[in-house]
Amino acid sequence: MAFRGWKRLLLLGRQNTFAKAWRSRRGGLSLRWKRCCHWSAGKSLDPEVRAFLEENTEVTSSGHLTPEIRLRLLTPRCRFWREKPDLWPYGDPFWAIYWPGGQALSRYILDNPRVVKGRSVLDLGSGCGATAIAAVMSGASQVLANDIDPIAGMAMILNCELNHLNPFPITIKNIINSEAGNWDLIVLGDMFYDEQLADGLYHWLRKCIRIQQTEVLIGDPGRHQFLSHSIRSQLHKVIEYSLPEYTRQENNGLTSSIVWSYQPSNGLEN
Repeated sequence: MAFRGWKRLLLLGRQNTFAKAWRSRRGGLSLRWKRCCHWSAGKSLDPEVRAFLEENTEVTSSGHLTPEIRLRLLTPRCRFWREKPDLWPYGDPFWAIYWPGGQALSRYILDNPRVVKGRSVLDLGSGCGATAIAAVMSGASQVLANDIDPIAGMAMILNCELNHLNPFPITIKNIINSEAGNWDLIVLGDMFYDEQLADGLYHWLRKCIRIQQTEVLIGDPGRHQFLSHSIRSQLHKVIEYSLPEYTRQENNGLTSSIVWSYQPSNGLEN
């Protein structure tokens, strides 16, 4: 099975396993910046994993909304585009795809650096780290990238290196349903693909807004699970981007991606 077929499984079915992991790995993380468990340059980056990722991904900046950012991704020129998915030795590589919601968020931040300049930013479900990288490039004072896949954390370090940035803190613990962290801005893309996970995000993000007055930006290309969720009535459209042809082809014909601002009514949270 080629990776194109594998990617379809990620989009339609095997993502459920990842959603369960997000739902089950709860708590246990202090949300103070100085105490956050994280990776940084030269730390916890296994040489064997680094070599594998460098050998089996392609450095690219084309076919996406942010040509300023170079990323290691799985492309048609990579071995595992053609190999059977079971031969991949790690968990499903969601991080190796530059999803449309993340592309829109990253493009918006690069075009509007005032959104992050001098502010603390949490990139939730960071994946390849592109949105966190865009925040650093645009002058954010602090950036924390969060993804529960440890391989994603390692890939983010490699992607920071590609863009000549010092790696930002990266935590691989699930912080959804934990105490509300004191961030100025939370960004998340392509996270509303499972109903139960979406419910958890909905309530946790609302709590962060109520307690800490956190601003929340969500990127999504219009997936059914997102548009049909009750959060939709509390969203304000910020901007819509037309997706490049390559991204359209690799995402079942999705043609655009939108950045939304989550602004719940004061009376919704008890």
